[in-house]
Amino acid sequence: MTDLGAALDGVDRRPGPAAAPAVSWTGTAGAAQRTDRAEAAGAVASASDRAARIGAVTIALAWHLAIDLPALSGTGISPTASAVVAAGWLVTTAVGVAAGVRLLRGGLPPARRLAAVLLVVDVAVFAAVGGGQLFAAANWAWGGLGWFFLLVLWRRPVRWLLALLGAHATIALAVVIVDGVTAPADLARYAMYVYGVSSLPAAVFIGGTALSTLARDRAATAAATMAVEAERVAAEQARGERRARLGLVSGTAEEVLAELAAGDADPADPEVRRRCVLAAARLRRLIAESDDVPDPLLHELRAAADLAERDGLPIELVAVGVPPELPVEVRRRLTDPLTAALADARGWARVTVVAGPDEVVVSLVTPDHDGPDTSGPPGTTSPPGTDGDGGEPVEIGHERDGEIRWTQTQWRRT
Repeated sequence: MTDLGAALDGVDRRPGPAAAPAVSWTGTAGAAQRTDRAEAAGAVASASDRAARIGAVTIALAWHLAIDLPALSGTGISPTASAVVAAGWLVTTAVGVAAGVRLLRGGLPPARRLAAVLLVVDVAVFAAVGGGQLFAAANWAWGGLGWFFLLVLWRRPVRWLLALLGAHATIALAVVIVDGVTAPADLARYAMYVYGVSSLPAAVFIGGTALSTLARDRAATAAATMAVEAERVAAEQARGERRARLGLVSGTAEEVLAELAAGDADPADPEVRRRCVLAAARLRRLIAESDDVPDPLLHELRAAADLAERDGLPIELVAVGVPPELPVEVRRRLTDPLTAALADARGWARVTVVAGPDEVVVSLVTPDHDGPDTSGPPGTTSPPGTDGDGGEPVEIGHERDGEIRWTQTQWRRT
């Protein structure tokens, strides 16, 4: 009775054995799930943004080749003006290719420098064609440059694009005024051109940004919903595990406590004391299962060894290697035979743990003595778990030669 009481008195009851896993799960796994939700939302937004980038690059280059390129062969302007218009087209092509490559690779082009180059091309082309060809096909910059503004300013503030389109319209207005193309019909045509060449790039720019934001928000909402469901399932699973552990703890000590309470067992009887020590050791190991520690197997073995030391048994625990992550059922089958042998140990004990990625061997050596052997028959194999966690069997070996008792459990990954 003293040993069992000491084991229970040594337990920290502040959070309770059932509450510890829940606290650990909420703090650590909750933060991990928030990170996962952010990553999921970012992945969806990135996919949406990439699709919008591909669309913008395709529209700009297709427009430049299918509509702007044929305009270079137009008539009505001087050879010098034609050369300027063609050079501007080539420079714009180079800017579009450079910006498109950066966008398709996931980066962003240098907006300020490329925007300055496009404005220089804008001024040169409008000045070369003049007012007489302002609305002619040769002035490809009217409708073509807006799409390249879109590329170089991708994912920048929308006010930058509006400012660049405003500068584009101002350059055209300057040519209209300087060349005297101020008839009401010409001014109306100018207004229509400004609206037409500005509205489509602005709509694509704003729409691409809105789609990426909307996709991110929806992905974050879906991830949050899934996380809530995952938390609910995990909470139910943790509650089931706590109930199962409580049943094991109750069953471990119930029989011996009932006999002591009824007066059917004598606390001075060595066999009763051995049963108390065994029950206390199993209690401590079961309670240790709920602790959030880097190495659960060694932690549970230390819990059993600590109780043996409190009973006056010198014990040495040696660990070689790092045990892999093992299910609870496998750890129980590795430690239970040694817990029973420790309860019956006399004189001294040495526990050795040799671990590798695919194998764990736990052995106990104690002096042999008269009395029953509680470690079980040698050469036995525990059955595989039935809960899906501990599918690999654990081999149990036991020997005694009159001088020492040797108990070993071994797990191998199958």
